[in-house]
Amino acid sequence: MKRILLLAALASASSLLHAKPVAPTIQQMAAFPAISSLSLSPDGKHIAGLRANGEDRVIVVWETNALDKPPTVIGAGRMKFQSVSFIKNGLLAVTLWQPYDLRTDRVNKTFISKFFITDTEGKQWKEPITPARATSRNEELEQALSNSTVLDTLPNDPDHILVVNGSGSNSGDVYKVNLRTFSSQRIQKTEERVAGYVTDLNSELRARLRQDVDGTGAYVATEFRNPATNAWEEHFRSHVKDRDITQVVGFADDPNIAFIQSNVGRDKTVIYEYDISARKQKEVLFEHKFFNAGNVVMNRYKNVEGVPFGALLGVGYLGPRENEIQWTDPTFKSLEQGLRQALGITSSEVTLVDPATGQRATTQLDGGKSIRLLDYSANLKTFLVSVSGPSNPPVYYLFNNGQLTELAKTYPQIDPAALGTTRLVYYKARDGLDIPAFLTTPNTELCGAGPWKAVVHPHGGPWARDGMDFDGSMWVPLMASRCMAVLRPQFRGSADWSRKLWMAGDAEWGQKMQDDKDDGAKWMIEQKIAQPGHIAMFGFSYGGYSAFAASVRPNGLYKCAIAGAGVSDIKKIWSRFYTNPFFRQAQAKTVDGLNPLDKAGEMKIPLMVYHGDRDRTVPIEQSEWFVAKAKNSGQPVEYHAIEDYAHGPAWTRAIMGDQLKLIDDYLGKGCGGGGL
Repeated sequence: MKRILLLAALASASSLLHAKPVAPTIQQMAAFPAISSLSLSPDGKHIAGLRANGEDRVIVVWETNALDKPPTVIGAGRMKFQSVSFIKNGLLAVTLWQPYDLRTDRVNKTFISKFFITDTEGKQWKEPITPARATSRNEELEQALSNSTVLDTLPNDPDHILVVNGSGSNSGDVYKVNLRTFSSQRIQKTEERVAGYVTDLNSELRARLRQDVDGTGAYVATEFRNPATNAWEEHFRSHVKDRDITQVVGFADDPNIAFIQSNVGRDKTVIYEYDISARKQKEVLFEHKFFNAGNVVMNRYKNVEGVPFGALLGVGYLGPRENEIQWTDPTFKSLEQGLRQALGITSSEVTLVDPATGQRATTQLDGGKSIRLLDYSANLKTFLVSVSGPSNPPVYYLFNNGQLTELAKTYPQIDPAALGTTRLVYYKARDGLDIPAFLTTPNTELCGAGPWKAVVHPHGGPWARDGMDFDGSMWVPLMASRCMAVLRPQFRGSADWSRKLWMAGDAEWGQKMQDDKDDGAKWMIEQKIAQPGHIAMFGFSYGGYSAFAASVRPNGLYKCAIAGAGVSDIKKIWSRFYTNPFFRQAQAKTVDGLNPLDKAGEMKIPLMVYHGDRDRTVPIEQSEWFVAKAKNSGQPVEYHAIEDYAHGPAWTRAIMGDQLKLIDDYLGKGCGGGGL
């Protein structure tokens, strides 16, 4: 372990021998991160995480005051580890997964995840709640696909947690589970259409969301429990068609005061205080002019020296790196400043543009790397820290007893310099709307000066977004290290940038939403970033739909496209998978526009399609239908069905490598011949 005094300057990079960047191999990118899922015990005495072990991962547990000692290692059997975290001193919450086949009237091929509690030596394994015995094949499938989740770790109770049961007829019921005896008591029987519960600082159930439909349309109701009557009472009703958001993100030390995230009457969410008994909004606690306010970070531990129970530690917002935290507590603020100095984190000037108004402002944002406080002990004296960036795989540190110790690099064999540089940019759509985007340009020492070959890489969702964290899918690092510029447009329909941008995508699939991506390609050409005639589109899920759309739209800018797990028939995807009335009302009406399957026989450019045979989010027939018709277009079409692959992540490192190699080979050698 490498130790760094908190306020010491790092050694100058100029003292190191200079070497040309080396592009990572497929095997290096397909490997598990060397260390992941790090967590700190509440008493700060132990660290747990997952360590790569070839095709598998093992749990490792270190003593924070004896990091040079070998950690305790816990292996898995038939299932594989997905995540691990401390849930109490001496107890770990572990999620495992495995392929699952259930034969009913058809073979349901999928994956299941299961949640267990174990000790720090892996001797005893228990499910928090044991599901009732299934009485039918359908019930067996329902139970297999469901999983209990932790609602509240009860940080001031050494023995209990609150768990939401995720299977069977009691789906959504809340239980108090004793982790020493594994006995449980149901404290809340749920009702139909309840979407989730929120506890206050004293871990009492105080708020919940309920989804329903009224004469206006689908809505989400925010309800509070009346302590006097124990009844749930509706306080807010937010209609989805208006993209209104009203949800509880926390409680003050006074349980009558809730913190509400809301965009009602606004373009972006703010956080305000709400007096529950008076049903009255109080002052705005936090607002960001360019991004949605996100969450609050409270001190939930009692008896912390110098920090009162319920003290506000920080506020979050959905900025370029998505979950950004502005620390308000002096301890956290000074810690972050010291860490930035010790680790050489610098910021640079960036111009922000509001898509809703066109307003512009200049601010300071972190450059290639930024800091995250991942976890901390109950006494707020021991911290886990990560340093990462879009071209910098995370590096983990422990700050303990005044010293900063490097724990591990997630991808020590990958040279960050080979992954290019990423920045937030904005460009104008053809109708004048400002479109945010993340632009990654190759390392000029490795690839030469631009313009370069380029890829427009839309995200999934589409009610989602990209950020400036490291891309663990390895798609962007792969393409950038192969000397391609990559543009990730936050096209209309993307979430979190503004209500206006979000709603502008309604019923514009393959139309204005697709124009935004094409306008990004034109912008790259105008800026001398992309070589005309050498631009591709690659996307997964909704991004795969975008690639299908790009392949059939006339007068396109793309030499070829790659569709991963894409939707090709927007009519059938909704009729099959969104039978729930809430989803029909909430989102189905926004999905309208170009139906790529109708035009597959007129495909204009070469296309590569891949899809996993265990995908239950977008069924594999969506790709099969398109490929069958596209073969009549006269354009070359490749199709790869990937065995034991779902809608991500990859079950084996071989599957991960095969997927990356398909993309690498197609852009490097295929794309209609000769590569991009």
